[in-house]
Amino acid sequence: MNPEETIQDKFDKLLSILQDMQSVVLAYSGGVDSTLLLKAIQLSGIRALAVTAVSETMPENDLLFSKKMCEETGINQRIIKTEELNIENFAKNPHDRCFYCKDELFSKIREIAGDEGYRFVLDGSNLDDTADWRPGRKAALNHSVRSPLIEAGLDKKDIREISQRLNLPSWDKPSSPCLASRFPYGEQITAEALKQVAEAEGFLRSLGFKEFRVRHHSDIARIELREEDMAMALKPEIRKAITEKLKSTGYRFVVIDIEGFRSGRMNEGIEKKQNEKPA
Repeated sequence: MNPEETIQDKFDKLLSILQDMQSVVLAYSGGVDSTLLLKAIQLSGIRALAVTAVSETMPENDLLFSKKMCEETGINQRIIKTEELNIENFAKNPHDRCFYCKDELFSKIREIAGDEGYRFVLDGSNLDDTADWRPGRKAALNHSVRSPLIEAGLDKKDIREISQRLNLPSWDKPSSPCLASRFPYGEQITAEALKQVAEAEGFLRSLGFKEFRVRHHSDIARIELREEDMAMALKPEIRKAITEKLKSTGYRFVVIDIEGFRSGRMNEGIEKKQNEKPA
């Protein structure tokens, strides 16, 4: 990679890559990365379809946001149903859980692309993803899914900066991985538990918290907050409201993790352990 390459150079390269593709189906989650890719597809002028998968693991806010962005860009969106919980190897929640989810997703999108004459299937993986534990990347490679953001050399910082320049509302949107990421590996994922997590996080969001996680440890809700938000959470009235609400969803214990929020906490300890295995 050219060290003197500017962010604009990378974005121009992204547009060129897309124009060469001519027609694409984008696996569109409504996240920061895939939203920039959606906008780039619009700017490239190529034939495109955005496919958004809906299941118990998808935060409802992301679905609503994806619909809004497809309407604004004028790119047709198709919403499909995925059923990860029916996949035993997903529901058991092994370290490579994401592989089984993405394998089902890309199988369905690849079928749509083949039936309707789209040349390529795309995802929103960025350059930073190549350095993290991402079993879903293996599924993408198995289905010949291309990742234009990686091909153009764009990392998360670049993506946020370009998104801000383009006035995309996602430019400062917190990362929002699927709700299954709230469960420690090895703990069974169920529809009921996912609903618990979704309701708990929805309540915290309604109180004004923006970047956080509710980690599900059986009957314990472990809340990760940004350091600057901890004081707010510990105000007597807020603390009481959080405790009462989360207990009403089925948790017996509600705790705040004093280490604070850090994306990918559930992956800690496995990247090094697994880095010699295909991901």
